[in-house]
Amino acid sequence: MLSNEIFKFKKNHYLCAAFKIPCDGRLGSIILILSNTNNQKMKTFHLEGSKRTNIGKKAAKIYRKESLVPCVLYGGDEVVHFTVSKDGIRKLIYTPEIHIVDLNIEGKVYAAILKEMQFHPVSDALLHVDFLQIFENKPVVIEIPVVLEGLAEGVKAGGKLSLEMRKLKVKGFYKDFPEQLTINIENLGLGKTIQVGNLSFKNLELLNSKDNVVVAVKLTRAARGAAAKG
Repeated sequence: MLSNEIFKFKKNHYLCAAFKIPCDGRLGSIILILSNTNNQKMKTFHLEGSKRTNIGKKAAKIYRKESLVPCVLYGGDEVVHFTVSKDGIRKLIYTPEIHIVDLNIEGKVYAAILKEMQFHPVSDALLHVDFLQIFENKPVVIEIPVVLEGLAEGVKAGGKLSLEMRKLKVKGFYKDFPEQLTINIENLGLGKTIQVGNLSFKNLELLNSKDNVVVAVKLTRAARGAAAKG
């Protein structure tokens, strides 16, 4: 399938765009791979908190002894200091998934994302959490997990699949964030790579360097031997 103009081709819910080359993924440095159109929107996590009246290291230690985690919400009209229970925030912290946080602080609800966490260097206990307030009309930067779909042609030929970047940094409106960035690798050949510059996701701007390799099929001794015999 060749064309002198950019065209779009739909296959298995994926879109590929190419210029004067076959849309088969074999020339991965030129192919533009677009996101899975069936990606699910990012999940929402409901979390309740209470405002902090005392701020500082001494007060924070007292809160932690009461099984509370000191937190800060910023990015809005005001900075809000509050606490959440360890049990309440556990499922938000200890998961590979990312969420939009529906944060209820004494009846006032904020949309937020988890921005930064601090852990004890020895016990690994959660010490502090920063949240960023987000708005429908303001773009935000966030890292979203990468998920690979399909069996690469290069793996079938004896190569080893290597996921080099487990998350990609994107900029966009939070309503457009998927829970994961799905990349189809079925046509990724032996010794080939997919770089950030080869990828495009609807309504999202990728902020990582375009030259960064996201996934590769590396040559193994067996694959080299088979290629030499061929």
